[in-house]
Amino acid sequence: MHTISRVKRVKDSKWTFQPAGFNNNILWHAGHIFVIVETFLQKSIPSYEVRNPEWIELFDDGTDPKKWPENMPTGEEILTALREQLDWVIPFIEDKMTQDANEPLVIGDDIMTIRSMDGMVQFLSWHEGTHAGTIFALNALE
Repeated sequence: MHTISRVKRVKDSKWTFQPAGFNNNILWHAGHIFVIVETFLQKSIPSYEVRNPEWIELFDDGTDPKKWPENMPTGEEILTALREQLDWVIPFIEDKMTQDANEPLVIGDDIMTIRSMDGMVQFLSWHEGTHAGTIFALNALE
């Protein structure tokens, strides 16, 4: 996972750094990647058990780091979760790639609808890449 290599390089002082013009910080982006994989897989395959469900209210679409409680997961906890996520997600989906998702993913105002698990994995890979790029940019800023 490309994100893991980006997150491993985050300087301690940068996890919650949120410069002007950015809606979120690195901690949010890393947690968001984790949460979106978990929630999208559960919607696609209802038997999938979401890990760290308490993180959904912190990192889902539309959440805001400015409204977080004091006891947030640390960057190291999120990094560990991202690493471990590969251990359960890959075996869970590898024999389901040709199946249709239980709940199709509608992008935008019905611009695109993703119905297959293969398409869902492609979307999740793209989604991760966009956030990994922002993590890289935020970590590089002074």
